[in-house]
Amino acid sequence: MKKIFLTLLLIPIFSFAQVLSPQPSPSASINQTVGLTDIKIEYSRPSMRGRVIFGNLVPFGELWRTGANANTKISFSDSVTISGETISSGTYAIYTRPGKEIWEVFFYKKSDNWSLPEVWDPKQIAVVSESNSSIINGAPIESFTIQLETLTNNNLELTFSWEKTKVTTLIEVPTHQKTMASIDKTLSKNPSGSDYYKSAVYYLNSDLDLKQAKEWIEIAIEKGADKYWHLRQYSLILAALNENEAAIEIAKKSYELAEIAGNKDYLKMNKDSIEEWSK
Repeated sequence: MKKIFLTLLLIPIFSFAQVLSPQPSPSASINQTVGLTDIKIEYSRPSMRGRVIFGNLVPFGELWRTGANANTKISFSDSVTISGETISSGTYAIYTRPGKEIWEVFFYKKSDNWSLPEVWDPKQIAVVSESNSSIINGAPIESFTIQLETLTNNNLELTFSWEKTKVTTLIEVPTHQKTMASIDKTLSKNPSGSDYYKSAVYYLNSDLDLKQAKEWIEIAIEKGADKYWHLRQYSLILAALNENEAAIEIAKKSYELAEIAGNKDYLKMNKDSIEEWSK
């Protein structure tokens, strides 16, 4: 037994390791909330490496995987609208057909392909957007880049940039519908001062019924939403209704509370507004 044990100890133990090396087209991901909608993008980023890209490595008029390795994926937590068509929440592959001035951007339902599908199925196309291609001024973009730009509460621009080319696709998100549904549901039950305040501010920022916004923010203040930032929004609603004298009085109260709190930003905003509304 001792001999067997000693023999085992003398047997060399081999460990199998894998070489770690950088990916030629590293993976990347984007997570972004736009309004009330969550958007996620997963893709790989090939680089130019001295090559001519569009019209050469990526031919014009042919389908492209839009990146490298596995297909590029985009996920939406809500239904969104692209080129006037609404597509359901979920995950889609992004494929493109580059052109000199216009690209076709395909949102493809089957998202588990590697590169392009073996068989292109038109029935899997949720929507296709004809998106404008523009020339990038300045230095070329070395690595293929996808970005979500020009974010508003209601839309964003999905952009593809590489070499000297930038392509932009507008995506609309259902922020207004979701917010209005939330306001209707919440205010019909047992709303708090904060609920009335948020509803009033949304109406103000969305150019909706300002008289309704005034009514709600006054209820909010009665319910305890009476800090300097609450009063600041109240003054803006009054000014939007051309009730400048009342707006100035509320702005002065907001200023006083901001001064006690030591918030210089609100001191400046209120001071500037009071001067503007006093003219």
